[in-house]
Amino acid sequence: MRRKLVPVVALSMACLLALTTACSTGNRKKRNRSADRPAGTAAKRDDVDTAPATTRATPSPRRTGDRLTCLELRDTRVGSRKVRYREYATPIRLTDGRWADRDGTTVELQRPCALGDLDGDGAGDAIGVVMLDGGGTGRFFTLAAWRNVRGEPDYQAQVDLGDRTPVESVSVRDGRATVVYLTRPADGPMAELSIRRTAVYQLRGTTLAELSHTDARVTGAPGDGGTADAPGAGDTVPDADSPTRKRRSRSR
Repeated sequence: MRRKLVPVVALSMACLLALTTACSTGNRKKRNRSADRPAGTAAKRDDVDTAPATTRATPSPRRTGDRLTCLELRDTRVGSRKVRYREYATPIRLTDGRWADRDGTTVELQRPCALGDLDGDGAGDAIGVVMLDGGGTGRFFTLAAWRNVRGEPDYQAQVDLGDRTPVESVSVRDGRATVVYLTRPADGPMAELSIRRTAVYQLRGTTLAELSHTDARVTGAPGDGGTADAPGAGDTVPDADSPTRKRRSRSR
């Protein structure tokens, strides 16, 4: 009986030892895996979405610093809902610097143009000149200001310069616009431009307010509104009221 009991006891001890060794090895492997994972990192589960969260794109900042160009004004609007151009109910759209109505009336962007900050927001605004030709002898010049709104020209204000008063130059400095144009006394004949006026304007909301102006006498200037700064001004008209209105080439 004793001989049979000894092998059984020995076999049981061997099995217990093997089981203890296996459990110890498994525990060491688990501890090693836990040590390899950074602290605070949760175990990966198959039923958990581990894809990174989508980051919301930051909206682009307002591009108030983008400068306008005089070329952009050739395909922009003249007039707005707040500021009507020549009493047109809706703004008119220039195409390559020109717009034409069914009745033959045309509006053309003139060459004098200047860029600069007119409203103090740090963005480069634009100021230019548009001329309305109704088909008769009248040519009505308007000084217009476009604000820079996210890099796009937005019609803001205007001032009427009169009939057949061609603009020679426009400039912007220290937030003020200076325009030089030809005009006449209130009681002067329309066919003669005898005054070169230099006027200074400041943008105030939807108004171009005149701050000051100085006049200088000029002689021999035609009163038809043609100017070397206007598109297609290679010709001059000696007399705007002449029925023939023959053009002659300017000597170069």
